[in-house]
Amino acid sequence: MTTEPTSSLEIERKYDVDAAAPLPVLAALPGVAGIGDAEIRELDARYFDTADGLLAAARTALRRRTGGPDAGWHVKRSTPEGKHETRWPLDEADDLGTAAVPAAVAAEVAAVAAPPFEVIARIRNARVAYALHDAAGDLVAEFVDDRVSARDERTGRESSWREWELELGPAGPGDPDAITAFFAAADELVHAAGGRVAASESKLGRALGR
Repeated sequence: MTTEPTSSLEIERKYDVDAAAPLPVLAALPGVAGIGDAEIRELDARYFDTADGLLAAARTALRRRTGGPDAGWHVKRSTPEGKHETRWPLDEADDLGTAAVPAAVAAEVAAVAAPPFEVIARIRNARVAYALHDAAGDLVAEFVDDRVSARDERTGRESSWREWELELGPAGPGDPDAITAFFAAADELVHAAGGRVAASESKLGRALGR
């Protein structure tokens, strides 16, 4: 793998929701003037860690995912300001069923964990994504409606659920007070639609019973 990685900060909120719940009124979110067409994505990810869970202990997730606009190898670190993600594109020769963690990806987490890494979970996700735009057509946020199927590869436990996720875009609020107000408004809209702030911090955590 020779391609340089890309990095981003994800500021997002996840919500637990029942299978039949209607979507919240997204147009009522602050700064949102238009909603893009539904975009269907089929995502398939395998998550890796050491046998003794060093990545989890460091609040770091390592995955290989296919499908969607950001397919690739991802390292996500949870921090108070959001999730810092570093991503590498997939190699053409990189086969999902047998892929080993590339050296460049392993080097990214070397401060907290070293190979060998093993697959700890597989998470498949039928996603419907909606781009939320401001009056100028710029991206305020992305809202996704996820129907998730997961397998804990350590125990064989399988689970499935539905969740929503709202992630700020480049035209979203930038200062802490505005971000807090935006997500407070989102919480109210989601609650009105029958949802609630997610009990688990991540899909991986839920798949592993955390």
